[in-house]
Amino acid sequence: MRLRGFELISTYKDKDIIIPTRKTQYSAGYDIAAAEDIIVHPNSLSLVPTGIKAYMQPDEYLGIHIRSGLSIKNKLSLINSQGIIDADYYNNSENEGHIFIAIYNHNLQEIVINKGARIAQGIFYKYLLTDIDDHDIFSIRKGGLGSTGN
Repeated sequence: MRLRGFELISTYKDKDIIIPTRKTQYSAGYDIAAAEDIIVHPNSLSLVPTGIKAYMQPDEYLGIHIRSGLSIKNKLSLINSQGIIDADYYNNSENEGHIFIAIYNHNLQEIVINKGARIAQGIFYKYLLTDIDDHDIFSIRKGGLGSTGN
């Protein structure tokens, strides 16, 4: 039985995409790499494709964190501080669950991110529900990025 992990997006299967791995025995995060060369323009946001999707248990999410070296050396950050990939984002009908990294450039010059550059870390987390959480009121995810509403 599969519990959690990463897979390639179908359109990236033959493009030498790196499946995230941990680099040391005690690393919490799985290093996530860029699937394409991207230019992040000054004071702008870029969505960096990874070519991967993540599967996990219903009571888990994948937290996305920018790699500290990339952030500090290049004045880059995640636009939303931490990305959250819900379990039902996997294989959604809009984009197959493709994980994009939303990077903001705080520089006055452009930053080039090359394909294969490790840009973020993904950490799987468990989450808790309140006593009054009612599973009957929830809708089914129908889309990709930003599809759970306002």
